[in-house]
Amino acid sequence: MRAMILAAGRGERMRPLTDTTPKPLLTVYGKPLIEFHIEKLAQQGVKQVVINHAWLGEQFQQVLGDGARFGLQIIYSAEPAGGLETAGGIIRALPKLGDQPFWLINGDIFTSLDFSELPRELSEGVHAHLLLVDNPAHNAGGDFGVRQGMLQCAEESLPSYTYTGMGLFSPQLFESYQPGSEQFVRLRPLLDRGIANMQIAASVITAAWTDVGTPERLAQLQELP
Repeated sequence: MRAMILAAGRGERMRPLTDTTPKPLLTVYGKPLIEFHIEKLAQQGVKQVVINHAWLGEQFQQVLGDGARFGLQIIYSAEPAGGLETAGGIIRALPKLGDQPFWLINGDIFTSLDFSELPRELSEGVHAHLLLVDNPAHNAGGDFGVRQGMLQCAEESLPSYTYTGMGLFSPQLFESYQPGSEQFVRLRPLLDRGIANMQIAASVITAAWTDVGTPERLAQLQELP
């Protein structure tokens, strides 16, 4: 199993903290956010982790190195200034991820989830399995619904949930694009197309989860026991 951690965002809402530090390198309980993910991935036997970066990208290599201290290899995927958006960053990194499904983790989240609970296999014809949570206050309307284990667009007849930024993805989800190419591509349109074709699975987790998107949420997280 390989994994990719998304770390290329500018973190505009987190300014001024992100003027000098990439958001995934901001610390919680004395440790950069991204290190919690790397340690959990290593515990699950992941040997290679791809980290994309754009804003202040050199800091990731300075702080994390080659991954040896975590017991795995970190492979960096550099993007041009401004980044390539979520799907664009994945497409750029696909040659480093191989041809099998890989775990995808947002670098700017914090969760108590044991990564042994991450999905490891995709059913035939399914191109991704997303993990969702009950909607936090800052995203009360949610992102998606779920019906019989498959992701649905949000609709009034279904409870809504928030995408955690964690899941299992197949390279097939991005088959319309040339692997390794530099293109600005958003993830949501690809998910919507996958939903329409019944290709995206989903499940709801109960573990604690925070999208560390603002200084206020970072401060609140630091205050938790």
